[in-house]
Amino acid sequence: MININELKFDEKGLIPAIVVDAISKKVLTLAYMNEESLKISIEKNLTCFYSRSRQELWLKGETSGNYQHIVSITADCDNDALVVEVEPEGPACHKGTFSCFENRIYQNEDLKDFSYEGLMELIRGRKIDKKEGSYTTYLFEKGLDKILKKVGEECTEVIIGAKSNDKKETIYEIADLCYHTMVLMIEMGISLEDIHRELASRHVIDHKVKQEKMV
Repeated sequence: MININELKFDEKGLIPAIVVDAISKKVLTLAYMNEESLKISIEKNLTCFYSRSRQELWLKGETSGNYQHIVSITADCDNDALVVEVEPEGPACHKGTFSCFENRIYQNEDLKDFSYEGLMELIRGRKIDKKEGSYTTYLFEKGLDKILKKVGEECTEVIIGAKSNDKKETIYEIADLCYHTMVLMIEMGISLEDIHRELASRHVIDHKVKQEKMV
């Protein structure tokens, strides 16, 4: 842990703050803090920035309701830039998008990373903009009962693969189960963040139980 006094603010008393979603690790915005806004951010556990155009402090979400709850703040190796991991309540961008960084300039398709967030967006897209011949769209059209049936079937396939001690088959079936579970999540309006928060809350409870057993 370093002290705020060790940070290197520029000649205007500012330091760049790269705001990142704590769950998806997606970059949300690039803003600036001065010493006062950084102290407010730490005190309130909410991002507070310094507006270079208005030359004043602004607490993110104070007018829009799109608060950013701080998980951690980390300085770079030179102590002259910050990464702020947050759990956002709403869009980061003033244009209403989740991130300010939405205008892709280039993508190397050979090195394009897979992400659960990307898969969720693809599945969501198949529900909103139905694509003819799409299996995902077919599931949404058939409805909840069909989706639940497939989730149940994939659960059984996972059990069969694991019982046979077939690692490759079990991995394949777990992937199928994950996909169909994500279809169910989209159908029910459940996000990856909802699951993350639930698991995080269980981690805290488990930690407390362990402490009680040690006493």
